[in-house]
Formats: sequence, C-alpha cells, structure tokens
Amino acid sequence: MFLADTVIQLAYDPGITPSDGGLPGLSVLKQVMGSLNLFGIITAVGALAASAAVWAWGHHSGGHQAEANGKKGVMVSAGAALLLGAANGVVAFFSALGTQVH
Repeated sequence: MFLADTVIQLAYDPGITPSDGGLPGLSVLKQVMGSLNLFGIITAVGALAASAAVWAWGHHSGGHQAEANGKKGVMVSAGAALLLGAANGVVAFFSALGTQVH
C-alpha cells in the first residue's frame, strides 16, 4: 500500500503555471536580461574578429598552433552568438515542451 501512496503523490498536479506580473520588478529584470544578452552578442562579435585575426596570422606566418587556436575561437564565438541570438526561442521551445509532460 505504501508504493501506491507514493505513486499517487508523484502524479499529483500542484497546478502551478508561470504568470506574467506576479512579482514587482519583473520589467526591470527583463531589461537587465536583455542588456546582458546584447552585451554577450557584442562580446561574441569582438571574439570572432580577434579569433579570425589570429587564424589569419597563424596561417600566413606558418604558426600551426595559432592557426588551430584561431579556428577554435571562430567556432566557439560563432556558436556563442548563435545561442545568444536564439536564447528566447530555445527557452520558449523547451518551456512549451515541458508543459506537455503529464
């Protein structure tokens, strides 16, 4: 009987859903997150430019280690820009996917 009670407790739906405007300061928090996202994108642009310069310098000077590090930097900064730009969509997708779990 103890196992059945545990399963019933796990299946209990508390009925909690995200609500907009539940706490004061939500608009300020949204502005801060938007600013941090923009700062990250601008940083990714700078990292991409620096990494591309290292890649080119390594290629033309024969520095294979610098060339490899430049390539890695380009890929990492491009991936970071992709994730930062898609942050809202990624979170919204997984949030909507999470609401379908019963």
